[in-house]
Amino acid sequence: MKAKASRPAPLSIRFTAKLVRPAEGDGWLFLILPAEASAGLPSRGMVAVEGTLNGEPFQAMLEPDGQGSHWMKVVAKLGGAAGDAVELEIVPMAEEPEPEVPEDFAEGLAAAEPGARAIWADITPAARRDWIHWIVSPKKAETRIKRIVAGCSMLGSGKRRPCCFDRSGQYSKSLSAPKAADFPSRAGGG
Repeated sequence: MKAKASRPAPLSIRFTAKLVRPAEGDGWLFLILPAEASAGLPSRGMVAVEGTLNGEPFQAMLEPDGQGSHWMKVVAKLGGAAGDAVELEIVPMAEEPEPEVPEDFAEGLAAAEPGARAIWADITPAARRDWIHWIVSPKKAETRIKRIVAGCSMLGSGKRRPCCFDRSGQYSKSLSAPKAADFPSRAGGG
């Protein structure tokens, strides 16, 4: 009997980055991964990671910055101030965490045909995250409503991923890092 092959453990990624305060928001900071660190991740889209920031353990969702890299929200309990350089060691999480479904989309799914709910229940957390990002990315409320209706219809017809969704944000420019309060353009990693 042949043993089942296991996936090799991902290598940890070590880097230094600068903490930045967002132009809009209070009580949190963010950082942009250096290009070399981001290149070591398994996806240009969102990636769940765990690791340490200045020795403190954390888990986070890295989001694409639309420039070929990733950014990460840093909560106050991890410490640091805007402008501080921090040391990180990260590794992609073995299990993708379940995304939080926005209330309006959850209501749309609850009202959708059973086939749509069955596909939603069967797809991976990463696929659910893509649907959620596709739905919440428009700036106009009416576009979001149209996407909820269209998304439920597409799920009902058996689609497992939203059509033409750019997970990296590089082509559609629908995903990006927050605007930095400290710098007029994008913040740089260290």
